[in-house]
Amino acid sequence: MTRSLAFRVLAPLAILAALVGAWQLYAGSGHVDPLLLPSPAEVAEALWTDRALLWADFKVTAGEVLLGIVVAAAAGLACAVAIHLSPTLRRAVYPLLVASQTIPIPIVASLLVVWLGFDLAPKLVIIGLVSFFPIAVTTLDALAGVDPELRKLMRTLDASRLTTFRLVELPAALPGLFSGAKIAVAVAVIGAVFAEQSGSSSGLGHLVQQAVPQLLTARAYAAVLILSTFAIALFGLLSLAERLALPWAHDTRGGHAR
Repeated sequence: MTRSLAFRVLAPLAILAALVGAWQLYAGSGHVDPLLLPSPAEVAEALWTDRALLWADFKVTAGEVLLGIVVAAAAGLACAVAIHLSPTLRRAVYPLLVASQTIPIPIVASLLVVWLGFDLAPKLVIIGLVSFFPIAVTTLDALAGVDPELRKLMRTLDASRLTTFRLVELPAALPGLFSGAKIAVAVAVIGAVFAEQSGSSSGLGHLVQQAVPQLLTARAYAAVLILSTFAIALFGLLSLAERLALPWAHDTRGGHAR
């Protein structure tokens, strides 16, 4: 392990250990009610004691998040391409795209449950809604940032608009798609929690909603910890996939990335 790699690994771990230690000291100091803030030790105990329940609910939430991100990625890419190719559509749709992110999710979630029931559909819509915007915007920005000289070169070669898009613009959009997807995984778990709390009989969001009134705060914190770890793992997997699928894009970022 090189010195730079060791630093990149050990520095976050040291900061994390310091934060957990400070949390443990504060929770044990008596300045806060354990029902409001359980200690890391109590959360760890809940992770072990309630592992079967947490695992069952995690599988539900993870399936919703993964499927929702796939739907959002497909819809976001399609929307970005359509807006990029049509200035008229951009003027008509882009303001609505921005406005969609100003609507409070709890209100939308309640309506979707009324309209679509308590099955998977409303949860996918909510997760897709919160994940769609970062994917569409970053992909659209990547499409707009294509080097004009490349487009000019394709016109010189008498390439069609479709050929220019396929050979030049679409590859340029893929880094933006990955960047948007990495942002989306962070907000997707939040969307899943809102969706499950609005109407569900399973999932980690439902578990948190049930645990807090029952004064099982450590269980609720354990569920949140699992959600955070899941989002971080998805972010890491997407970063790895981006490195493998688009090595040329990674090499050109910052000039020194390795």
